Amino acid sequence: IGINVICRAVSCLQKVNRRLHLSKSKNTKFNESGQLCVFHFVSSVWSFYLLITEGYLLHPSSLWENYPHAHLRFQVKFFYLTQLAYWLHALPELYFQKVRKEEISRQLQYISLYLLHISAAYLLNLSRVGLVLLFLQYVSELGFHIARLFYFTDENHQKTFDLWAISFVFTRMVTLTLMFLAVGFGLARAENQGLDLEMGNFNTVLIRMIVLLLVCLTQSWLLWKFIRFQLRRWREFRHEQALRKKAAPKQPLRTLKRDSLGHHENGVLKAENGASPRTKKLKST
Repeated sequence: IGINVICRAVSCLQKVNRRLHLSKSKNTKFNESGQLCVFHFVSSVWSFYLLITEGYLLHPSSLWENYPHAHLRFQVKFFYLTQLAYWLHALPELYFQKVRKEEISRQLQYISLYLLHISAAYLLNLSRVGLVLLFLQYVSELGFHIARLFYFTDENHQKTFDLWAISFVFTRMVTLTLMFLAVGFGLARAENQGLDLEMGNFNTVLIRMIVLLLVCLTQSWLLWKFIRFQLRRWREFRHEQALRKKAAPKQPLRTLKRDSLGHHENGVLKAENGASPRTKKLKST
């Protein structure tokens, strides 16, 4: 069922793309957003289902209690393996899709960050925290790609970007708060401190600091990219407003000739009060 939904969604996006007649660069971004929109939607729904069934939302303390979480249920392990497989397949896809050189570096950064964080959560047995963070990230990314699809269909759709901006900042705040709560305080107070590879225990001060530093650097980098994106949008908006003001037709003002008695209107001399000036009568001698 899920595969049929994905195929139908992709076919609908292709039909819309043909009707829009976009340029080559916009066409590439539209296809990218369409593909990622479907993936993020499926992944966010799937991760939310796992959070509900595993009980992580109702019991937040279970994110760090009974660490290490080495024994995963099949559906959680299958979710992580699917995520790793998707982002690994995205690397050779850059070559087969003949992505432009300007876009390769951006997409490599994007893919590498996902692979790094998903692999770290899976290998360090932080799968519960990683599942919550992936859900938040996928919902935020889903909003961005939906906003970009609406923008390509009609450039007047700017409010969707504003809604995404709010969700983006909220996601960064919740991510940092959750990581400091689970890793910085929860695991720091756990009894099983130390490194044990057989048990899968990586609860040491050094590893906790590295994980927190990695997450903080990633969130700071994403915020920096977000600020640059918002500044570019603001400059483009100001530029469009300036062009519209220049293109607006200027209506010349009608000037009226005035003299000492009044003013001329339609070739007739009018007084200041609108009446015609009276001619003086000469006295007869």
